[in-house]
Amino acid sequence: MAAARFRASDRTTPVPRGWPRATVPTMGQVTDAWSAIERWMARHAPRSAELLAGPADPAEIAAAEARLRVAFPPELVESLRRHDGLSRWDNLFPGQPPLQVAQIVAHHEMCMEIAGDVDGLEPVEEGGEPWWHPLWIPFAEIDGDAQIIDLRPGPGHGRLGWSYHDDRGTFRDAWPSLSAYLAATADALLRGGGTSGYADGGRYCFPYLTPDDTLWWASPGTSDLDGEPLRPAPVGLT
Repeated sequence: MAAARFRASDRTTPVPRGWPRATVPTMGQVTDAWSAIERWMARHAPRSAELLAGPADPAEIAAAEARLRVAFPPELVESLRRHDGLSRWDNLFPGQPPLQVAQIVAHHEMCMEIAGDVDGLEPVEEGGEPWWHPLWIPFAEIDGDAQIIDLRPGPGHGRLGWSYHDDRGTFRDAWPSLSAYLAATADALLRGGGTSGYADGGRYCFPYLTPDDTLWWASPGTSDLDGEPLRPAPVGLT
């Protein structure tokens, strides 16, 4: 089955009630956020910059969409065309490490298989979320816990929530879009402060540098990583 094509009107995502209009994503915002993150890493954490994979092949993205029978959201395609995830795992983001195209497919298929065996496609309670849904596309993941883009129709379309290996999915405190999450990450590096994989600031993290100038996100007041000192990351590009 061929993947559905997006219309021009699909290139923006409705914003949940209470979110400012500035968070409405448009094509280019993901690229702008990635560009800012790249500039900061090149200046302060070159070892981390080396872990950003090159752009995904458009043919591989199209093949993934056809295999999963779902069109990837434009923001995810834009992100993958900038960086096809990481070349190896590292703690370069306040949420989970971004996935490569092949890893997106593998995680989605794994979750569909497991969900089919344990009735995980059905909500546990009325109005709740299931363990997994065919229209959830993983953006980032580690140890089975993933940040997922919700492609179900409705006001939450495009939001960035969480799928846990041992619990149902949740969009409580979700980022309204992938671009909003990436922009907040870039803003923490360029302007200071912290951010989170959650839009409400839950599990708030600040950027630090390891002794070899690798970026590492951790909770406020963290001073070491496995006995090695961490220092607050520089703010901006100076």
